[in-house]
Amino acid sequence: MEIRIIGVLSPGDMGHAIARVLQQHGLQVITSLRGRSPRTAALAAAAGMVDVADDETLVREADVLLSILPPAQAYALAERIARAIEITHASLLFADCNAIAPQTVQAIEQLIVSTGAYFADVGIIGGPPRGGQRGPRLYASGPHVSELALLAAYGLDIRVLGPQSGQASGLKMCYASLTKGLTALAGEALTTARALGLSEAFSSELRSSQGTLLSMLERQLPSMPPKAYRWVGEMEEIAKTFADVGLPPQMLEGAAAFYRFVQQTELGTETPEARQRGQTLDEVTVLLAAALAQPPGND
Repeated sequence: MEIRIIGVLSPGDMGHAIARVLQQHGLQVITSLRGRSPRTAALAAAAGMVDVADDETLVREADVLLSILPPAQAYALAERIARAIEITHASLLFADCNAIAPQTVQAIEQLIVSTGAYFADVGIIGGPPRGGQRGPRLYASGPHVSELALLAAYGLDIRVLGPQSGQASGLKMCYASLTKGLTALAGEALTTARALGLSEAFSSELRSSQGTLLSMLERQLPSMPPKAYRWVGEMEEIAKTFADVGLPPQMLEGAAAFYRFVQQTELGTETPEARQRGQTLDEVTVLLAAALAQPPGND
């Protein structure tokens, strides 16, 4: 398979950063910005992406299409792309790179394969590549994973797991349950301590007995609020994954509820590239505790 043009939907925080790496390594990267926000258009331009007219043009021109967007939107996008493939009879590799449950991935695979296109399952672990730093690991699985692995020659860290779709997404679900699930639990604990007037004592105890954990939280929690809206769907997909193997899903459903609360606060309205509030762990918990005291619907 020769890869010349990559499609990316959508060029958000992760999507545009991966697109920039591919473009810098010699591939043309295209997208469709129809109906997208000015912020998304600006990110696409910064990554050197080419905006095409519509989905039909996108699937006709792209050799590989990377779906990278909030988990709750993954299936709807796949339906949209499947319609475009059916109209154009395009032949391309559709790689679902979203944080979704294995059973969701397999449903998307059925949808895409029914059009005659090819499919790969990708789980992204790690943050967007920035400033020359090493990018995330793209774990990949599925019957056409060898074709996707060709992108390793263009700056991406592709790690092949096996031939079964759902393996890569399953790994992502297990990993994110620890990282983002722990962030949610810590966010609730620290905000509760703040609301009870125990923040100083709690932080002092953490510094004394859980210093490594506290240092990690001081890095992770301030960066979380602008991404909370994306993490709601991810926690729900992890809960679905756990339930599918027979484990209780309630812990991750609670994490989803916490991120939904954060999304609705003043911190949740900011974007990762334009932060003004909640720059430290203390600032985040102060603002979240203040939001607890506000009646629903009030700013």
